[in-house]
Amino acid sequence: MADDKYYVSYNTVHKLVRSLAERIKASGFDPDVIVAIGSGGFIPARIIKTFIGRPIYAVGISYYGIDNKHKSHPTKIQWIDEVADQLRGKKVLLIDEVDDTRATLGYCVGELLNYEPEEIAVLVLLNKQKKKDVEFPPEIKRYYPAMEIGDQWIKFPWDAEDIEEHTLKEMEMLNNKGKKL
Repeated sequence: MADDKYYVSYNTVHKLVRSLAERIKASGFDPDVIVAIGSGGFIPARIIKTFIGRPIYAVGISYYGIDNKHKSHPTKIQWIDEVADQLRGKKVLLIDEVDDTRATLGYCVGELLNYEPEEIAVLVLLNKQKKKDVEFPPEIKRYYPAMEIGDQWIKFPWDAEDIEEHTLKEMEMLNNKGKKL
């Protein structure tokens, strides 16, 4: 195959989220709320809501400025200060699409801990198997990655311009690797 990107279709996203919902239930973790990190965490959060039926709050974080240059620290684009009382003493399920450097997840965990939740669990569709820039604090005892992959560029379906082509590329990639989801 000409490109070495890792393609993920909507069907795969749904299957991964369903398996994560089953793992969460089996683990005994029963979140009160879901916090989705935008923009990649929005779709997985909405799908998991189907399985666990909890409200979703959205946060937006950016590591890029207007000039599209990477910054050393995140900027809050959207945050949930107005619902602080709804997080205090609650079990929070934090969701993003990928754990790459862990900078965004680590930042969000740190901010959410300020609201004194009972517990925060972290869910990601894909965890890149590589050294992380940030480690989770000891308060994070539950981490749910749906899949572990190498350090590849991931092509999610919500970034596709042609969804049929995107889905075919995922099928081709899986066939070339002899994998099935």
